[in-house]
Amino acid sequence: MRYVLKVAYDGTNYGGWQIQNNAPTVQQELTYAIEKTFGCRVNVTASGRTDSGVHAAGQVCHFDAHLTIPPERMAQALNTNLPADIAVLQSAAAPEGFDANRSAKQKTYCYRMYVSRCPHPLKERYSVCIPCMPDIAKMEIGAGIYCGEHDFKAYCASGSAVKTTVRTVYSCSVTLSESRDCPDITITVCGGGFLYNMVRTIAGTLLYLGEGRISLQDISRSLESGDRSLVGRTMPPKGLTLENVDYGVKIFG
Repeated sequence: MRYVLKVAYDGTNYGGWQIQNNAPTVQQELTYAIEKTFGCRVNVTASGRTDSGVHAAGQVCHFDAHLTIPPERMAQALNTNLPADIAVLQSAAAPEGFDANRSAKQKTYCYRMYVSRCPHPLKERYSVCIPCMPDIAKMEIGAGIYCGEHDFKAYCASGSAVKTTVRTVYSCSVTLSESRDCPDITITVCGGGFLYNMVRTIAGTLLYLGEGRISLQDISRSLESGDRSLVGRTMPPKGLTLENVDYGVKIFG
């Protein structure tokens, strides 16, 4: 039987999702928790890999096993054997033909920054401190340029092995709010799939735009030419969170 889990995690102490030899990973911890809880060794497949230091509020994954526990009770059972920075929020029996990776229709990521003269201890873990307020109105205009199907070659980390760098962005927005006396800037990007470092580079490019380092024309040209010199820096991973994965059908009750 195939089971599906919705997982949240603080990625600070992990080398990303995928199991590797030189760092603890979320997949490793979850695989261990399943083995310890249910006595079976399984392969856990996620909607996609998150990088080292990146967080998730709604990662979705599946695994196959023959268990007697009701699927909706698996989350509570697994959490007793997971570290405090990883939690299974929901669990269910997977729909017919479901694959956490291949069945995903769209994913939503948020990149968070805050404006402050010094790092704020209650924000620094999940967002990036910037010293001056950028031009939010210009950033919002720039975000709209990314919507649609484009070649994001300029936004992909060098050396990435992908068949195509063309991706579709369904929405991209910039919002400004305030908490704990610091303005918060959130860049939300929803798309069918993303290249390695793509969202973090979009965030860095919009920040450069807001700071006046590049122009709206530079963003348009970067998508047309694939010229990496026209975009901003790749922002640190701690500001990025995988918020949601949509499958077009209701997975959890």
